[in-house]
Amino acid sequence: MLNRIDLRGRVPSAAELRAALPRAEVDVDAVLHHVRPIVEDVRDRGVEAVLEHTERFDHVRPAAVRVPAAELERALVELDPAVRAALEESVARARRVHADQRRTDTTTQVVPGGTVTERWVPVARVGLYAPGGLAVYPSTVVMNVVPAQIAGVGSLVVCSPPQAEFGGLPHPTILAAAALLGVTEVWSAGGPMAIALLAYGGTDTDGSPLEPVDVVTGPGNIYMTAAKRLLRGLIGIDSEAGPTEIAILADETADPVHVAADLVSQAEHDTLAASVLVTTSVELADAVDVELERQVGATKHSERVRTALRGRQSGTVLVSSVDEGLRVVDVYAAEHLEVQTASAREVAARVRAAGAVFVGAHSPVSLGDYCAGSNHVLPTGGCARHSSGLSVQTFLRGIHVVDYSEEALREVAPHVVALANAEDLPAHGQAVTARFGG
Repeated sequence: MLNRIDLRGRVPSAAELRAALPRAEVDVDAVLHHVRPIVEDVRDRGVEAVLEHTERFDHVRPAAVRVPAAELERALVELDPAVRAALEESVARARRVHADQRRTDTTTQVVPGGTVTERWVPVARVGLYAPGGLAVYPSTVVMNVVPAQIAGVGSLVVCSPPQAEFGGLPHPTILAAAALLGVTEVWSAGGPMAIALLAYGGTDTDGSPLEPVDVVTGPGNIYMTAAKRLLRGLIGIDSEAGPTEIAILADETADPVHVAADLVSQAEHDTLAASVLVTTSVELADAVDVELERQVGATKHSERVRTALRGRQSGTVLVSSVDEGLRVVDVYAAEHLEVQTASAREVAARVRAAGAVFVGAHSPVSLGDYCAGSNHVLPTGGCARHSSGLSVQTFLRGIHVVDYSEEALREVAPHVVALANAEDLPAHGQAVTARFGG
């Protein structure tokens, strides 16, 4: 079922690998001309523009942007007890992991009388986006809210698309997840309109203010990504997320049933989702193809899954050794990387580029999506080569506080003057010597 790329007996360069490996083609620039007028309209006309575009694209017009508190409470009360218990467990595990990410202030004495302190200050207000297209993602509410809360962010707003089925409100499971986490502000807005409103703020239909945010995080489609690109700078963003992806590094010890199930689970997200198997074993590759035919036919979203698996973004890559496989997956830099090999823990420890690594037969990506404690908002499209997933650090800013005494400044003044003159910026040096009578 999967297309194959045979790299056995070859040692392609990193550039050649980047060109050869399966990857979803997503051209954000191609949709910017569609998104820019929407963003500018929201900037100029605020909520009225949001509601008009929402009615046009989502075929529903919410009565207001902000969801009433009573609706949040009702959604939590009516939530399926099994789903509530699962969300509570997800929250508890995420809090446990993310609590260990919180940095503390540090002070370094550079010289006697001269210190530099690095203070970690939370962002004042953040907007957290939970998609509502092909699927509903209460887990994304957990993954965004928990690290923001642990960072100490004082003001949170969760944003999710309105649903015609629910009278213009976001999906009730999204509302319930927000309520469970103690979030009291939820906006019914989606896509580029939501990102623009979060960036610019506005006035709701009842006259109440919708305050702008400093940072927007959370996944979305290409149009939302384009809005993030247009507004980056006015707001901070987590990343320009592309279609979701999984890579599995496997050898002959892997179970083809497990491998196929994990490839299918990722393809379930979207027809552009990428499912990539990197293996040393032709026999495993063949067995996985057989399993995929069986499992795809039995899964609920079989057409979506089949389209994703047969797309150019998915495939099997044959390699000569696990070492070569590691080289391939490091160049690919998957959002999710599973290692299903002999000595999986040791192999996983050698990975240098992945959003998250899942070790062995009993750590599937699905665990990380919900209840591992890790965060599932991760870099896509090869960005794991240089970027990290969402964490407490996303919502913190490091501020250096410089505190030098007169004597400490006097001692280093000649060096400052020398460097200022070397850069032909003499006033920089004079700003120091002026403190000592010229």
